[in-house]
Amino acid sequence: MKNKRVLFSEEVDGLRHDILAMSSLVEEGLGKALAAFQDNNKELAKAVREDDAAINAMQLKIEDAVVMLIATQQPVARDLREIFTILKITVNLERAGDHAVHLAKTAMKLSGKASFRAMESLEPMVKTCQKMIRDSISAYLKQDSEAARKAAALDDIIDAEHKKVSEEMLKLMKKHPELLKKALRFLTTSGNLERVGDHITNICEAIVYMIESRHEELNE
Repeated sequence: MKNKRVLFSEEVDGLRHDILAMSSLVEEGLGKALAAFQDNNKELAKAVREDDAAINAMQLKIEDAVVMLIATQQPVARDLREIFTILKITVNLERAGDHAVHLAKTAMKLSGKASFRAMESLEPMVKTCQKMIRDSISAYLKQDSEAARKAAALDDIIDAEHKKVSEEMLKLMKKHPELLKKALRFLTTSGNLERVGDHITNICEAIVYMIESRHEELNE
């Protein structure tokens, strides 16, 4: 019969596998949302919403498993920090997935209308969000706090692009009031991607706490 330590390790390994699968869905969702935006693809936008339902279901599955793990295995110290991190990861991944849905919705609302230069910022923002997701989850799986810090630092790229978008949209709205509604909608989309970067930064901070047992603000 397996002892509690072995059982705990096996169950945590299962949760790590689920987190990897969940993060892949969020990353793919962002990519599909970007493609839907760029190509006015309604089917891709619909797929993003379907993926979000799967992401939400995975979050609930992981949370249920964590509750059962705490109840049956009575984890302590380092184990509890990992459980805390797992919950932090799932919550922030789920929120990142919600922002992918917002991007897909905006794709449909802005389709067929005149574009503006700031739209070019969307792709580097999405690509950076995707890399942050990959790198942060890799840092978690490898238990590498320095890798988590490097992943969080990528948020500076997203913030810089969002700042550019904000400045251009403000100028555009002053010069062309007739584009106000469209500019505000796009500004909101850029803001959603900026928040994706914040959510992944939260994940990185949780990883640092898990490994080093100390809270650290990243990208202040």
